[in-house]
Amino acid sequence: MRSRQAAWNPLTGWAPARADLSDASLVLYFGARRALADGARYRDLRAMFPSAHILGCSTGGQISDNNVSDDEIVAAVVKFDATKLRLHRLRVEDSLQSRSYGAALGQALKADDLAGVFVLSDGLNVNGSELVAGIIGAVGPNVPLTGGLAGDGSEFSETLVGGDCAPQSHAIVAIGFYGSAIKIGHGSAGGWDVFGPRRRVTRSRGNILFELDGEPALDLYERYLGEEDSKGLPGSALLFPIQVHDADRPDTAVVRTVLAVDNVARSMTFAGDVPEGWTAQLMRGSFDRLTDGAADAARQCRARLNLDEGDQQFSILVSCIGRRLLMGQRTTDEVEAASAELGADTLRVGFYSYGEISPHAKSGMCELHNQTMTITSFAEVNG
Repeated sequence: MRSRQAAWNPLTGWAPARADLSDASLVLYFGARRALADGARYRDLRAMFPSAHILGCSTGGQISDNNVSDDEIVAAVVKFDATKLRLHRLRVEDSLQSRSYGAALGQALKADDLAGVFVLSDGLNVNGSELVAGIIGAVGPNVPLTGGLAGDGSEFSETLVGGDCAPQSHAIVAIGFYGSAIKIGHGSAGGWDVFGPRRRVTRSRGNILFELDGEPALDLYERYLGEEDSKGLPGSALLFPIQVHDADRPDTAVVRTVLAVDNVARSMTFAGDVPEGWTAQLMRGSFDRLTDGAADAARQCRARLNLDEGDQQFSILVSCIGRRLLMGQRTTDEVEAASAELGADTLRVGFYSYGEISPHAKSGMCELHNQTMTITSFAEVNG
């Protein structure tokens, strides 16, 4: 396996402009919605890498090594020696069919030698929990599934995903990795702390939360945020996610981020399910705790990959836009912390998302996460 980075910015174009991996198997790219919308950057990549599967999405910021940028498009260019790839994409017509979309993707990729799946999804029109459940239901719980929901910064206007085509809205793309040569490591961690009273989810439907303890959910949320911050919903809610869990199973705890609010119904739509009967509690973060969480995710990933010294790998970092908004100019702290654990010789690209997909650190079950740093590392080994 060989890999390298490429990057584009509006002043200099692509660097390096001429590809030294023109026979690449895979190109992963991430950029701001406005930079990707006209499809020109995809066409550039297709011309440079004619035989590669090319997939990417819009973001809330791009990660390249230890840097976080808004203007650049970053890409990982990979040539596999002994790993086969299969890509499948579909269009989202109805978010209530998210599980069916996941099942269709899983069935298209399912095979005896399937070693892992990486998925990029529209971030505003898909129930991420149901999407994950559908894929896992088709490929089985032992196949690692990672990826993320495309972002649009703090605008929440439109997200774009492309798979062997120009990026578009209402799209989901998944790619399967096949064979015994590929090794995949993964890790996820948060670093947020719960605060305030625990409340029971008394009315919800999928990822739409209507009531907590019998009271309209949006009323409670606005009380915590205060009048000024409430004006900025849903964006301001990224700084105060909620943790939900089954009270009888503590290892089910996941974090959920608000994607939209309905001021008439007084409801809140999250990136993933908020099941009735579960316990919900507000969360807040600190710089040090979030940075430690990123380092923990990298340690988990490295331990699962378990490579020998000198084996080449590349890593995809998917972190939540809420973490970036909270950390501000200190966002690079979490990227640097993860990089220190992964190793300086590891190619690292990624993006800030509306939801992260990775196996749960405690239960091992694949979940949609919010407000986490998730890392997926890939390597090829002989024999």
